[in-house]
Amino acid sequence: MKTVKEIIAQKSKKEPITMLTAYDYPMAFFADGAGIDIILVGDSLANVVLGLESTTEIGMGEMLHHTKAVVRAVRSAMVVADMPYGSCQVDGGPGALGHARQFIEAGCQAVKLEWFEGCAQLASKIIQSGIPVMGHVGLTPQTAQQLGGMKVQGRDRASAQAIINNAQAMQEAGCFSIVLECIPQEIAQMITRQLKIPTIGIGAGPYCDGQVLVIHDLLGLTVCNQPKFSKKYVDLGKQITEAVKQFKKEVTSGQFPDDAHSFHMPPGFLPLSP
Repeated sequence: MKTVKEIIAQKSKKEPITMLTAYDYPMAFFADGAGIDIILVGDSLANVVLGLESTTEIGMGEMLHHTKAVVRAVRSAMVVADMPYGSCQVDGGPGALGHARQFIEAGCQAVKLEWFEGCAQLASKIIQSGIPVMGHVGLTPQTAQQLGGMKVQGRDRASAQAIINNAQAMQEAGCFSIVLECIPQEIAQMITRQLKIPTIGIGAGPYCDGQVLVIHDLLGLTVCNQPKFSKKYVDLGKQITEAVKQFKKEVTSGQFPDDAHSFHMPPGFLPLSP
């Protein structure tokens, strides 16, 4: 599996880092097989898979359940898990370290922390315990309401400087990489140049050291509104609908199952006594 040292080295080698968010065995299997560097078990599981309104509604139980499924599928990629809102921002004390350890015990190589007041100190504590941490600044969905909603951050001087400072603080805490979400590409470029650790962008322009997308967005499987920064590479949602319609048509018309999809008794076994 990819190591922290290998991910950090990709920055100096100018090898772009690829990361996808996946939540289950099949998606992780296909992402890993395609050579993705990092698979993130994101708390966006709440919205994308579970149909919840906010990532704050998901807890350790759901995250660990899906993390274990992802880990079972992965052979080469680094697996990182999001620390859910209740595991760190609500319980930022001793409980947070225990929650981080649960993800490592589940098979992850690292955890990810979204920025909040006190985040750098918690990251440092987790790292000192031997657990690698990926940071996350800019738009932080767990605290989006405090930021004015799910929208681009850092478009004025003060907020841009705050994001730069937060990214620097996460590096100083010992994070091995940092996600930059929904910020102007000029700010992302500045942060990427300043930091020694890799930056991974999502809605942060082309100048980061790597890029991440939600695999459901990439495949056209997202049923809610897809963000501007996300690119749909194939529309599997449409293909699934058409396939299901065809199944229904064949069942109602008696075309399925046909002989090719049925089984027969061996010769000489019929008729059977009632």
